[in-house]
Amino acid sequence: MLDTIITSKTRLKLLIKFFVSSTNKGYLRGIAEEFNESTNAIRKELNQLSDAGYLSRTSENNRIYYQANTQHPLFQSLQNLVRTYLGIDQAVDYVLERAGDVETVSLLGDYAKGVDSGTIELMVLGDELDKAYLLQLSAKLEKLLDKEIKLYFERPEEVLQQIILYQGED
Repeated sequence: MLDTIITSKTRLKLLIKFFVSSTNKGYLRGIAEEFNESTNAIRKELNQLSDAGYLSRTSENNRIYYQANTQHPLFQSLQNLVRTYLGIDQAVDYVLERAGDVETVSLLGDYAKGVDSGTIELMVLGDELDKAYLLQLSAKLEKLLDKEIKLYFERPEEVLQQIILYQGED
């Protein structure tokens, strides 16, 4: 949908990177390496998005960092558009609807960094969660969104602690 409106693949990647989460930021060479594209292509799009006011620039350690301009009048609309395009809003709505007593839903992995890798990772925390329902739902959402969905029901540090404890038992 969004890729038919925004024909520049580089611009679409940049919008996803910066508008999926307003805290995401990056600099020219880092973004070029992340996207596996030339710095010239990235520079052109960054300049156009900055000149239009969609991105803000800050200088840190001799690098110019770019980040979504949250003060832009279209910021919220663009963020909603990007999140809808990625399917994040749909996934969260479905999870919250019938999952039990959900306390927290957190986006993890590449999508949290603004990278459209095709895998949506969600951490769902709460009391008496219907895990079977959530797993069944994630399979349906994968087909609907044409993306892989990974669900976590414990904080990553708790999972790592369990792995360390398990390895120590041998």
